[in-house]
Amino acid sequence: MSGPAAGTASAATTTDVVCLGESMVTFLPSQPGRLADVPSFGRGIGGAESNVACALAAAGHRAAWVGRVGADGFGEHLVETIAGYGVDTSAVRRDPVRPTGIYFRTATDRGTDTHEVAYYRAGSAASAMSPANVPYEELFAGRILHLSGITAALSADCLELLRELTAARPGRPLVSFDVNHRPHLWRGGDASVLLELARRADLVFVGEDEAEEAWGIVGAEAIRAAVPEPSVLVVKRGSAGATVFASGLRPGPRSSNAGGAEDADTVTHVPALRVDVVAAVGAGDAFAAGFLSATLRGLTVRDRVRHGHLMAAAVLTVPGDLTEPPARDHADRLAALDDDAWGRLRLGPGWTAADRAPEEVRTP
Repeated sequence: MSGPAAGTASAATTTDVVCLGESMVTFLPSQPGRLADVPSFGRGIGGAESNVACALAAAGHRAAWVGRVGADGFGEHLVETIAGYGVDTSAVRRDPVRPTGIYFRTATDRGTDTHEVAYYRAGSAASAMSPANVPYEELFAGRILHLSGITAALSADCLELLRELTAARPGRPLVSFDVNHRPHLWRGGDASVLLELARRADLVFVGEDEAEEAWGIVGAEAIRAAVPEPSVLVVKRGSAGATVFASGLRPGPRSSNAGGAEDADTVTHVPALRVDVVAAVGAGDAFAAGFLSATLRGLTVRDRVRHGHLMAAAVLTVPGDLTEPPARDHADRLAALDDDAWGRLRLGPGWTAADRAPEEVRTP
């Protein structure tokens, strides 16, 4: 079958979130400096969608990751490591010809001029994902299907796959789409397709900076005007926090009233937390996981964003892309703070430990 059948999702699904995308083995430097000067590297994993799946599983949700890896040791390491977080990896496919992607990066912040990343992913097993070779039954088995724009950039087949998965059809699960614009992946390509995919999703995450870089659109209101269809649009604004435009919290396009006018948006702005950052990698994926976790639990829009900020803060205060999130009752208590207390909150390394709770709310 070359595409998903209508009505594949079932009311009796056992998975909360299914995440589709490429995961790679990442080599982390033993010390700061240029890649040319670093003497050795430690092995880890990296991948936006698998990061989300791991964070959700660690937070107590039933998460699955669907991807394609090489029939090699790196592929086995990826699958075993992701499964170790409690993620269902049973639908991952092994490619007998193409390799698992890998990359090397420096220890510096991704946003600085000294940050270097060397990718070896061209022709990877994941880049061969297409509508003809992915397990649609597993992809549509969850309450939410989470995708990202990274996959769309890997190959023409991958882009066609995302177009298939975001197409409106009966029984489609709620489609979550993180724009995740990576300029180096779009050299010579047209990143405007990310706008097309965003408009076909139900829940969209996009940063103000990436909307400007990819689409030339400036400001949260202008982004919403360009992406009117999703029921929920989350515009991430860096240190300023996040703004959510919500016209409904169910899958599908925004409804119309008898006169044909669109439902009015509810606009919610939630300030960011003050965080003592150790490494600014993986925060966007963690934010998405926190927001999706709170969405699955039916929390208010404000608390969905706050849980996103808290999950991001957990990752920002450790060196890697993944970490153990705060206990649910701990995060719930912080998310329930009044606005003044939330504004005074400052989180540093070790804040997720339960015994740090009494000291967490403080002024600098």
